[in-house]
Amino acid sequence: MTTTLPAGTITMAGKAVSRLGFGTMRLTGPGIWGDPADRDTALTVLRQAVHTYGITHIDTADAYGPHTVEHLIRDALHPYPEHVLIATKVGLARPAPDTWVPHGHPVYLRACVEASLRRLGMDRLDLCYLHRIDPEVSVADQIGTLQALKDEGKIGHIGLSKVTPEQIRTVTNDITIAVVQNVLNMSGDRHDPALELCRDLSIPYVPYRPLDAGTLARQGHIDAALNWLLRLGNHVAPIPGTSSLEHLRQLVTVVTGTR
Repeated sequence: MTTTLPAGTITMAGKAVSRLGFGTMRLTGPGIWGDPADRDTALTVLRQAVHTYGITHIDTADAYGPHTVEHLIRDALHPYPEHVLIATKVGLARPAPDTWVPHGHPVYLRACVEASLRRLGMDRLDLCYLHRIDPEVSVADQIGTLQALKDEGKIGHIGLSKVTPEQIRTVTNDITIAVVQNVLNMSGDRHDPALELCRDLSIPYVPYRPLDAGTLARQGHIDAALNWLLRLGNHVAPIPGTSSLEHLRQLVTVVTGTR
C-alpha cells in the first residue's frame, strides 16, 4: 500500500481520508444499470484503489446498478479497513437504465438505508447522503428520517447531494451536515455557489463528475482538471471514477506527482 495518500488528506465524517476519492458509478453496465461487463476487473479496480494507491474515500449509492456497486464493494473490500470511508446515498429510484427518479418518502428512505447496510455488510453507514431532495416530500420529513436513523446508530454522518446554498442553509439550521456533493468541473460546470458556502461553514465539498463524465479525460486533461479542483480549496475532495485499471493509475499519478 502507498504511504502517501493521493493529494493529501481531508477530515470527512470523522476520518482523515485522501482528498482524491474514488467514485464508483461506472462499475456497472451501460446506463448505470446491471452488472459490469467484467466483474473481476471491477473488483480489482476497487482493491487497487484502496490497497495499491491508498485511496481511502470510496463513494457509491444504492442507485448504481441499482444495488450492483454496493455488492461489489462488499465483495472487494470487506472487512473494511478502519481508515477507509465508505460513503453511500439513498433517495433515488431506478425504474430503467439512465432513469433517475427522486424518492424521498420516509418509509422508502428507511428501507433503503436498511438494505444498504445489508448489502455493504455494515452495522452503520459511516456517511449516508440524501441523493436528491424530492420536491414532492417535505425537506423536513426527508432529513428528519435520516436524522432519526442517525440517532438509532444506523447512520454515522449525513450528507447532501445536488443542493443549492438555500437548501444547505435550511437543512443546517436543524441538523449537522457532514459533506455536500455537487457537480463541478472545469468544463461545462465551472461554477457552484455552494462551494464558497461550504468553505464558510467548514463543510467538506465533494465535486462529482469532476472529469465531465469522461470528456476531460478523453481530451487529455485529467491532470489539469483534477488539480484545478484541488486548488479551489482545502475543503474540496473530488471523486473521479473509472472501470479501467490503467485509467485508475492515471487518476492517481497526476495528483501525486509520481509516474
